Amino acid sequence: MEQIIQSPGKYIQGIGAIEKIGAHAGVKSFVLADDFVMGITKEKIEKSFKEVKEEVVFEIFKGECSKNEVKRLEEAAKTENCKMIIGVGGGKTLDAAKAVGYFLKLPVMIVPTIASTDSPCTALTVFYHDDGTFDEYLFLPHNPDIILMDTDIIAKAPSRLLVAGMGDALATYFEVKSCVNSNSLNLVGGLPTRGGEALARLCFETLMEDGEKALMAAEKKVATKALNNIIEANTYLSGVGAESGGLGAAHSIHNGFTILKECHHLYHGEKVAFGTLAQLFLENYPMDEIEEVAYFCKRVGLPVSLEEMGIKEVDEEKIMEVAKASCAPGETIHNTPFKVTPEDVFAAIMTADNFGSSL
Repeated sequence: MEQIIQSPGKYIQGIGAIEKIGAHAGVKSFVLADDFVMGITKEKIEKSFKEVKEEVVFEIFKGECSKNEVKRLEEAAKTENCKMIIGVGGGKTLDAAKAVGYFLKLPVMIVPTIASTDSPCTALTVFYHDDGTFDEYLFLPHNPDIILMDTDIIAKAPSRLLVAGMGDALATYFEVKSCVNSNSLNLVGGLPTRGGEALARLCFETLMEDGEKALMAAEKKVATKALNNIIEANTYLSGVGAESGGLGAAHSIHNGFTILKECHHLYHGEKVAFGTLAQLFLENYPMDEIEEVAYFCKRVGLPVSLEEMGIKEVDEEKIMEVAKASCAPGETIHNTPFKVTPEDVFAAIMTADNFGSSL
């Protein structure tokens, strides 16, 4: 079996990075963003393209990454004869940009305005129906050509989103270790690479060193070195590390918790953080490593107990349903280096809750 590492063609990050977007694109580009994001970025993007004497076409994204919306955007970009697709904003906008670029066979630049997940770097679009319900995944043949992160813009986003990104990134190292130990496939169909493993380790180390400091900066909406480092960890280190290293129990446990309405208010990374704590108990990690993860979560505001997940009264039957959903066929929990049953997951969740509740 081959080892595969996959990543974006170019990753750009820094304060004011969006002011050079025209130079990085270098061709007539089709920029899509929602109303709010367009309002805060259009002037800078327009100025940047004028400086390099390239044309730019703006289009409002209507909010849902559906096949109908993507088709509408495709036609608009084709009519304008654009040579690059640029998505600016959050998850669904960026997914739509990836899909438009794929169908038109054009290069794609992704410009996130938040750092709440590692999805910007991935070769994946999630399609929803027009009413917002899940449709299907579109697995892309390659990652976006360019990722551009403006640290100043991201610093001004709600700090909870940055923390959610840290929760998502927190799982990367431990899930990749599971895949390496079990010789499981990564997300691009190959065995984990040493490079993917190293990025995952660096992601964890960066979170431990700079996560709390980055939150302090984000709460004041200012950009610091620590915040810059965490943006890279949340986005690139976690994204490439996970895609090239693989997923494990934490994300499956996240998926299990999506069946509980009490958890619907949580962001993806907030559920993943508790899933990571449960994974550490599931795999019987040393207590000092469990404590390091749990105390980090407490310091930055990630949930470490069922109560903090929104579950005020624990119904063990419901938690068992979560455990069963976590172990569904095809879930990445089966990349754990031993057979995992719903009973194992139930025990890990309850133990993680007991420990987290005591902090």
